[in-house]
Amino acid sequence: MPATSKPASLHQEQQKKLEDHLHKAAKDNRILCSSALAIAKSLKIPPAEVGKAANKLKIKISKCQLGCF
Repeated sequence: MPATSKPASLHQEQQKKLEDHLHKAAKDNRILCSSALAIAKSLKIPPAEVGKAANKLKIKISKCQLGCF
Protein backbone atom coordinates (compact mmCIF):
# COMPACT_ATOMS: atom_id res chain seq x y z
CA MET A 1 0.00 0.00 0.00
CA PRO A 2 1.26 3.49 -0.72
CA ALA A 3 2.02 5.62 2.28
CA THR A 4 -0.46 8.39 2.88
CA SER A 5 1.04 11.77 3.39
CA LYS A 6 -0.08 14.06 6.17
CA PRO A 7 -1.52 17.40 5.10
CA ALA A 8 1.10 20.10 5.13
CA SER A 9 1.21 22.30 8.19
CA LEU A 10 0.63 25.98 7.86
CA HIS A 11 3.39 28.16 6.51
CA GLN A 12 5.11 30.32 9.11
CA GLU A 13 3.33 33.46 7.86
CA GLN A 14 -0.08 31.75 8.03
CA GLN A 15 0.68 30.45 11.52
CA LYS A 16 1.60 33.96 12.69
CA LYS A 17 -1.64 35.43 11.26
CA LEU A 18 -3.65 32.67 12.89
CA GLU A 19 -2.02 33.20 16.28
CA ASP A 20 -2.58 36.97 16.01
CA HIS A 21 -6.27 36.41 15.22
CA LEU A 22 -6.64 34.02 18.15
CA HIS A 23 -4.97 36.42 20.60
CA LYS A 24 -7.22 39.27 19.45
CA ALA A 25 -10.41 37.19 19.70
CA ALA A 26 -9.60 35.50 23.03
CA LYS A 27 -10.93 36.84 26.29
CA ASP A 28 -9.50 35.28 29.46
CA ASN A 29 -7.82 32.62 27.28
CA ARG A 30 -11.18 31.55 25.84
CA ILE A 31 -12.71 31.87 22.40
CA LEU A 32 -16.15 30.90 21.17
CA CYS A 33 -16.43 28.09 18.66
CA SER A 34 -18.24 30.41 16.26
CA SER A 35 -15.29 32.81 16.43
CA ALA A 36 -12.80 29.99 15.82
CA LEU A 37 -14.79 28.85 12.78
CA ALA A 38 -14.93 32.43 11.50
CA ILE A 39 -11.15 32.72 11.84
CA ALA A 40 -10.69 29.49 9.90
CA LYS A 41 -12.98 30.74 7.16
CA SER A 42 -11.37 34.18 6.95
CA LEU A 43 -7.87 32.69 6.71
CA LYS A 44 -9.05 29.88 4.40
CA ILE A 45 -7.60 27.17 6.62
CA PRO A 46 -9.13 24.01 8.10
CA PRO A 47 -10.83 24.41 11.50
CA ALA A 48 -8.52 21.70 12.86
CA GLU A 49 -5.53 24.04 12.32
CA VAL A 50 -7.29 26.68 14.43
CA GLY A 51 -7.82 24.06 17.13
CA LYS A 52 -4.15 23.05 17.07
CA ALA A 53 -3.02 26.66 17.33
CA ALA A 54 -5.47 27.34 20.17
CA ASN A 55 -4.12 24.32 22.05
CA LYS A 56 -0.56 25.52 21.51
CA LEU A 57 -1.48 28.97 22.86
CA LYS A 58 -3.45 27.48 25.80
CA ILE A 59 -6.67 29.09 24.51
CA LYS A 60 -9.82 27.10 25.26
CA ILE A 61 -12.57 26.90 22.65
CA SER A 62 -15.99 27.08 24.30
CA LYS A 63 -19.61 26.56 23.28
CA CYS A 64 -18.56 24.17 20.55
CA GLN A 65 -21.23 23.78 17.89
CA LEU A 66 -19.98 20.91 15.76
CA GLY A 67 -17.46 19.02 17.86
CA CYS A 68 -14.62 20.20 15.59
CA PHE A 69 -12.46 21.29 18.48
